[in-house]
Amino acid sequence: QVQVVESGGGLVQAGDSLRLSCAASGRNFYSYALGWFRQAPGKEREFIAAISWSGNNTYYVDSVKGRFTISRDNTKNTVYTSSLQMNSLKVEDTAVYYCAAGSVEWGRATMQGKYWGQGTQVTVSS
Repeated sequence: QVQVVESGGGLVQAGDSLRLSCAASGRNFYSYALGWFRQAPGKEREFIAAISWSGNNTYYVDSVKGRFTISRDNTKNTVYTSSLQMNSLKVEDTAVYYCAAGSVEWGRATMQGKYWGQGTQVTVSS
């Protein structure tokens, strides 16, 4: 059974940092990119970051560049993890954050998520 589980969300103040984690398991995720999306209340889901299997390719939406860093670890047997280090958080970063495993069209900055987590809430107060 494939599982994608996020953790690490919470309530922080503007300027603080938070680290989200994602664990994907239940199948061989070789060649799958891992990515992060977020959805704020009343807004569409937004693709914000992704990392390729090898880690050689990464993507960040402009609004998080320089503040968020994505990483991944493929070394644990059958569990593939990704982290999203979020620094200098802003009120506008408030959203439910989702992890996805899938494919990325790097040239078009789009991701097709095949497996999704349930989301973790990040709330940034002023």
